Amino acid sequence: MDPQVPTQRALALAGERIAGGVGVHETALASPEVVDLRGRVVVPGLNDAHVHFPTWALAQDELSLEGCLSLDEALVRVRTAPHGESVVRGYGWRSGDWAEQPTRARLDEVTGSTPAALLAKDYHSLWLNTAALALANGDLEVEGGVVERDGHGEPTGILREEAAWRFKERHLVVGDDEYVAAMRRGLKVAAARGVTAVHDKDGWLGALRLWQRVESNGALTLRVWQSLPAELLPELRTLGLRSGFGGNLLRLGYLKVFMDGTLGSQTAWMLDGSGVQITSGDELAEIVRAGAEAGLPVAVHAIGDRANRDALNAFERTRDVWEPLGLRQRIEHAQLLDSADVGRFASLGVAASVQFSHAPSDRDLADRFWAGKTAGAYAYRSLLESGAVVANGSDAPIEELDPLAGIRAGVRRTIDERSAWHPEQAVSVQQAFEATTVAPAWLAGDERRRGKLLPGYAADLVVLDRDPWIDLDAEVVATMVNGRWVHNPPPWD
Repeated sequence: MDPQVPTQRALALAGERIAGGVGVHETALASPEVVDLRGRVVVPGLNDAHVHFPTWALAQDELSLEGCLSLDEALVRVRTAPHGESVVRGYGWRSGDWAEQPTRARLDEVTGSTPAALLAKDYHSLWLNTAALALANGDLEVEGGVVERDGHGEPTGILREEAAWRFKERHLVVGDDEYVAAMRRGLKVAAARGVTAVHDKDGWLGALRLWQRVESNGALTLRVWQSLPAELLPELRTLGLRSGFGGNLLRLGYLKVFMDGTLGSQTAWMLDGSGVQITSGDELAEIVRAGAEAGLPVAVHAIGDRANRDALNAFERTRDVWEPLGLRQRIEHAQLLDSADVGRFASLGVAASVQFSHAPSDRDLADRFWAGKTAGAYAYRSLLESGAVVANGSDAPIEELDPLAGIRAGVRRTIDERSAWHPEQAVSVQQAFEATTVAPAWLAGDERRRGKLLPGYAADLVVLDRDPWIDLDAEVVATMVNGRWVHNPPPWD
């Protein structure tokens, strides 16, 4: 992934680091062991720049409503799912194309008196039955949240944004032991998919302590760049914890802020005035300034064109504070951009942390809810051509934690038999790999030790069964982190 040395015939490793390659000045004595790839290809370790890892790991064992094309189909899955737990948990419904919308009354039909809580695919909406709603004892309203009500003023069972999140935090509590066990299982899946580093977004649920438990048990097999909610900034300043604090595998990264909601929940904050504003531009500017004083960059969730514009404006107004410190600010998703704002990412030095897989996954919803505006939706090539840093993630569990699948989605702009959606925004294979290796390492301040296979860099790498520049359907054979095989060590057949 280095433009001066794009390929090598061999690679020398020394312990945790790359020692050199054929034709490259070696910096350490290589191991005497030799692995013959027999035509396989090695690439730098794959990063996921936006993943809710504990939530994704836990969701692997929950009821999935992914792909349900109607309310009735979703209810059939709920009815046939095991109901032995105190709460029926599920995720993945997306009602944008459903003829009938979800309600607590319909959910009651298949769950009875057992509380049921089903998160939408975008995780910004929560579908509850009557028994689950009763857990809140009527305390549902919160600033930045939406409680949908019927014609009589009664809750329909759908909570959105802050209302959904607060309910989840109060009434859907999961113990640390359950999270850690799920994360350990999830790490094996991630390693099998070539993931060597993640930017985790679950700081709000205390992911840092969960990761510390995993690491203390010697089970951490990838690098973690951890978010923390901006609400914790006063405590972080008191303790003097700055970005980069931590060890070789687990480090404190950045503050997370939400500007708006999502496309699927129709809560994205738009220039036409629709949607939900969670954080104002003025509030974000204050957070960015305070974060800079504490040595912490900000990652701000922005979906709608108004949310993205106001986020960019806030970074621009505070540039005099954070730019001299070299803080690497970022906007998460950047899904809908007005044409006037595309070039501002590069000019301001704000990275676009996007998810290539969202474009083909969301195409039907975008065509429906953003009709006439999709020329500025998921504009990955435009951002790259403007000079912006573009990092790729999955937003798992929204999409699957699978970097190669994300790369294919970015290049092909389709994930099914249909032709490419807005193919003018497709990226090249090279650009997709740079967004999945080089850019995430840069955001974490690791550009001189990760993201490329150069002497002195960490021995984080993935063995693929073929060259993805020739055949994009290449698959993972083995994964190495810090010089240690974490998935399928050689020899191979």
